Amino acid sequence: MTTFALVGAGPGLGLAAARRFGAAGHRVALISRDARHQEELAAELARENIHARGFPADALDPASLTAALHEASGTLGPVEILQFSPAPRGDFMKPVLDTTATDLDDPLAFSVKAPVTCVNAVLPGMRELGRGTLLFVNSHSAVRPRPDRAGTSIAFAAESAYATMLHHALAGENVHVAQLIVPGAIRPDAEHSSPEALAERLYAMHTGRGAFRHYAEPMPA
Repeated sequence: MTTFALVGAGPGLGLAAARRFGAAGHRVALISRDARHQEELAAELARENIHARGFPADALDPASLTAALHEASGTLGPVEILQFSPAPRGDFMKPVLDTTATDLDDPLAFSVKAPVTCVNAVLPGMRELGRGTLLFVNSHSAVRPRPDRAGTSIAFAAESAYATMLHHALAGENVHVAQLIVPGAIRPDAEHSSPEALAERLYAMHTGRGAFRHYAEPMPA
């Protein structure tokens, strides 16, 4: 049995994705900073006969991410699917003219160094399995920068560039890399951007193994 590792485990998209991949037979590694919150999510998933366990880590602490992913694979089984979708902090979203070089340190660590750390932690196991999927979830500022959200716009663009390179570099190794752009808010009542609809889309991206970039909704004009 293989593991779905979710970096950014929360009650919205994270829980829906854990439920969808868990229902398909994968064990679920819930990775976030809050251990108590992870226990609540794992208990909710257990009621649906999904084997999930929390592994505390901070996206700004590469050592903790590496340790969490290694512990997850050692405890639950090799990581076949990694979803990187932690929510950025509000202070990453300063206007561009108010943004200093120092202001970019945490956004870039969060959206570039953290994904690189996660991929380096799970890729050897995927290669040993002979298959794997790396899923990246971003807002529309990843492809259309917003001057009122400079930190995330710059960092998401860099994350997109990294993921694009991975998509091409790993295609020959049966490791699929894909990105889901969510242009607007994730809402329970949204037809295409509810947590459940996005989770289903992510699962289809994993099984379909097609293009790199997917959009949950058409981009706003």
